Amino acid sequence: MAVRENDKPILYRVPSPKVPENAEILEEPAIKVSGSTAVQCYAPATGQFLGFANPSSSNAIDRAIEQAKAAQEQWATTSFRERRAVLRTLLQHVLDNQEEICRVACLDSGKSMVDAQLGEILVTAEKLEWTIKHGEKALRPSRRPTNLLMSYKRNTVYHEPLGVVAALVSWNYPFHNFIGPVISALFSGNGIVVKVSEQTAWSSGYFTSIARGALVAHGHNPSLIQTVVCWPQTASHLTSHPGISHITFIGSRPVCHKVAASAAKALIPVVAELGGKDASIILDSLPGRDVPRVVETLLRGSFQAAGQNCIGIERIIATPGIYDRLVSLLEPRVKSLRLGQDKDVGAMISDSSFSRLESLISEAVSKGARLLAGGRRYTHPDHPKGHYFTPTLLVDVTRDMAIANEECFAPVMTVMKTPSDRVEDILSVANAPDFGLGSSVFGGETDPRIPVIVKKIKAGMIAVNDFGATYAVQLPFGGVAGSGYGRFAGEEGLRGLCNVKSVCEDRFGAWWWFGGVRTSIPPAMRYPVNDQERSSRFARGVVEMGYAPGWGRKLAKGLGNIMGNM
Repeated sequence: MAVRENDKPILYRVPSPKVPENAEILEEPAIKVSGSTAVQCYAPATGQFLGFANPSSSNAIDRAIEQAKAAQEQWATTSFRERRAVLRTLLQHVLDNQEEICRVACLDSGKSMVDAQLGEILVTAEKLEWTIKHGEKALRPSRRPTNLLMSYKRNTVYHEPLGVVAALVSWNYPFHNFIGPVISALFSGNGIVVKVSEQTAWSSGYFTSIARGALVAHGHNPSLIQTVVCWPQTASHLTSHPGISHITFIGSRPVCHKVAASAAKALIPVVAELGGKDASIILDSLPGRDVPRVVETLLRGSFQAAGQNCIGIERIIATPGIYDRLVSLLEPRVKSLRLGQDKDVGAMISDSSFSRLESLISEAVSKGARLLAGGRRYTHPDHPKGHYFTPTLLVDVTRDMAIANEECFAPVMTVMKTPSDRVEDILSVANAPDFGLGSSVFGGETDPRIPVIVKKIKAGMIAVNDFGATYAVQLPFGGVAGSGYGRFAGEEGLRGLCNVKSVCEDRFGAWWWFGGVRTSIPPAMRYPVNDQERSSRFARGVVEMGYAPGWGRKLAKGLGNIMGNM
């Protein structure tokens, strides 16, 4: 029976980050500045200068880990109720200050307020709510079964804090990607060091203060949560540090190779989420009345956060019977999308991928794809220094094109037609890239192909007649193949931040002197072994007693070997 808790949230205040009074638009917006080691912070939607962030040194990382460790030793003794109280306060603060959190995230990452409400606030509120309601169930001690030979034993599995864990997070959702690992670390009893992206260093101090404020409100040490900003050459000091017990990495595959190699030096386990080439499969069994709803879902799934979404739709794969209608409905909608933070599609984090995107699109067109909208970088009339790419619709894409296999992470919608409506042909297209993060399938409720697709698609997650729903209910998040390994979120994510300790003890140990049972080595098995043959037959009898089929047979045969060879 659940115990009702009356721990009301405690209100607290966090000052907003300061923006320079004089709005300076950088001539060449970039995080690196010649002649300086500092990280230059700016708004990617406008090019506005926001300030400088001093990168952490190796010594600073050492101090951060030491401070988190000292705080964690006390935090590890807190009860689940105490941890829930902190998370309730944090949730209330997020709800009360969501507009300001969104404003800061938008300024630092270029997304629109709508995108921020969905990708920064909604998912954070859900993670907090889920952890408050279900976290203890995932981590409380659990009894495990025994067997005949060990029937006098009691078996329990405990989930204990690891110590200080680390998270290296990406820039696309600067608040949620930071706070998500913090929530899991806190509830599992750990301290945490978060290495935030240099691209969104400006907002990280504010977001850190929000997380720490909830700890302070309940009298806990805020040093439990540490944030570092550093250049790649310094990050290896964190990822190979012996004081770190676990790493969550969210980023690209090339960087993950370096992180995993660095972590291997100290044998630090890593959970890696590396993006994907997520397929959204549209079957011809989709009811006609449902097509408009699905079109809206495809647009949101493709262009949310300017396509910079880990589980964004990278490929729309339609069967021949619905392909033409789908394209005809998508074309005018994509063409009508407006660029700008106050419009439909916000800015990208930088212009570093623009040449690659234009090359991928040009190569696809040269091989027969049709470009129906966009396909190039965009100079915003009001913000010419902002990083914008036109919402793109590329159809008739085939498996041999590079754009069908490389993650775009951009406002680029690609549509592919399957060779036939057979499930084998559908899966051959969907499973072609070396990625396997999220996926979705839309079709009639009774379509027999859907269960087959769900079972055989190469992905860590799939939503049926929906998009991105798995994370919205805190199911385990992660992928396979080139999309990484391990899981965060859900029960599996919490348990992954724990030492899983197995404890086997006597049921009746306290009654040992009054006839209780404890393990004793029988004379036939004691050193020195005087007769290997007799002792072997005795051991065989023990095995037969415990595992031979049939109660009567194994009892008679096993006891015979035991009694005859004592």
